[in-house]
Amino acid sequence: MTASPAEAARKRNRKALEGGEHPLVMFFRGFLKHPVMVGSIIPSSGKLIDKMLSRVDWANTKLFVEYGPGVGTFCGHILERMAPDATLIAIDTNPDFISYLRRRITDSRFVAVEGSAADVREIIAHHGFEHADYVLSGLPFSTLPAGIGPKIAAETANALRVGGAFLVYQFSPKVRDFLDPEFERIDHDVELWNIPPAQLYWAWKD
Repeated sequence: MTASPAEAARKRNRKALEGGEHPLVMFFRGFLKHPVMVGSIIPSSGKLIDKMLSRVDWANTKLFVEYGPGVGTFCGHILERMAPDATLIAIDTNPDFISYLRRRITDSRFVAVEGSAADVREIIAHHGFEHADYVLSGLPFSTLPAGIGPKIAAETANALRVGGAFLVYQFSPKVRDFLDPEFERIDHDVELWNIPPAQLYWAWKD
């Protein structure tokens, strides 16, 4: 039986990510070079990924943005769920991660951008979008350089469409200090099946 387009894309993405240098090696190397920006020595668990993405309205998602994609732990799962005409923009300041993702993910819906999450509105405008439907971040807000965390939170709130959400997973609940000034409605959960256990937030733009 012929595989559906979604199944074919899923196989291509997973095969690409499995080829060449092992993603765990790449992730560990990125952590050693930029520990403040990567925030964790181990990629996110499957349970965390599924829970974090469970509240996304995929049928009405045209632009999904991810901050700090690393080696693409979330990217394949997002692409599997996205509509054929949707776009995933992954933004990372680490040129090694961006180069790795560009080599490994060949899905035409995927765009890897070397840049700062603080410039999200400029980045999505450059790619022809006015707003993002959802933004995902695993950036360690509490250890970012002074002033960067609040700016990212504010720019993300402005970049989202009404009804969209900022999806954040962290190992410290201090991230709430950055979200509260920009979002009135924030849902929270904890994923214990992750190393270390993670705090999950869905900050909605009402």
